[in-house]
Amino acid sequence: MIKAILKISRQWIPIVAALFFLTACNSLPALNSLSWEPVALPTDSTVLDISFASPEHGWLVGTNSALLETFDGGKTWEQRPLALGDLDYRFSSISFSDDEGWIVGEPSILLHTTDGGKSWSRVSLSTQLPGTPYQVTALGPKSVEMITDLGAIYQTQDDAQHWTALVEEATGATRNINRSEDGKYVAISSRGSFYTTFEPGQTAWQGHDRNGARRIQTMGFDPNGNPWILNKGGQIQFSTGKLEDGEYAWDEAFTPGTNKIGLLDLAYRTPEEVWISGGSGTLLCSLDGGQTWQQDTTVEDVPSNFYKIIFVSPDQGFITGQSGTLLRFIAPPKASA
Repeated sequence: MIKAILKISRQWIPIVAALFFLTACNSLPALNSLSWEPVALPTDSTVLDISFASPEHGWLVGTNSALLETFDGGKTWEQRPLALGDLDYRFSSISFSDDEGWIVGEPSILLHTTDGGKSWSRVSLSTQLPGTPYQVTALGPKSVEMITDLGAIYQTQDDAQHWTALVEEATGATRNINRSEDGKYVAISSRGSFYTTFEPGQTAWQGHDRNGARRIQTMGFDPNGNPWILNKGGQIQFSTGKLEDGEYAWDEAFTPGTNKIGLLDLAYRTPEEVWISGGSGTLLCSLDGGQTWQQDTTVEDVPSNFYKIIFVSPDQGFITGQSGTLLRFIAPPKASA
């Protein structure tokens, strides 16, 4: 009898432990709304970037030379094949200004369209280019800014006939790089042990030590141009501006709830509404500029890590994941009662 009871008890131990783990991971209150819906894509490639020529007409790019087009604001997408030979490209960035668009990727490639994507032409790049094209930003007619994965930044204002280098030296191998709307950059070292920044008018990257013991996962900018940090282990940190010595003033780092799962990206829909994505369908939201957080449990069953949050405008947004996972923003979130 005692052996039977002990056997049953041992069977319940892992179940209770699993329930405790799930309760701890969901300690944050849940949003009381449906803000995102999955979008079916005709590809299992991982989406890496999205850009729109108009509110209804947009493009997305990704691994395996993926290039898809939408004419209904991102509700449905169709593949657009490109004649690029036998190489398989990883298109990492796309950017449109009206009907003029640019794509960059690896192996080193730069594509250009002036007719909204009806036709694409390949732009020749120097074999001496430091690194591989990583991110591209359309600046207006015939003008674009390009940065490589080593932090070399270039601009052209004549359809890529001539390029101007904005920094004297590249920053070196990076984990990722993000750009603010006003042209600032932040790049994280390949091991996440430090970060570098660049601002328009400077000629060199500025190095910064990380703020604590945890390595940096990713960084970006808030609507005021101040950087934020996502550290390893699900830790968040916001800055309030620069000090007199040129370093940034940082608020104390914190972890929302007790969820220790990795956080992968952060984006502002409005100055007060902040979204954070992470592994295993993790999606968090703050409605007060990052002071308090809630979890969007409506997407936690999506079988994917959420890599990147892209808000084309306050009313149009997307979240990308692996193997053709894409979420579309459909309505502003509502706080739980």
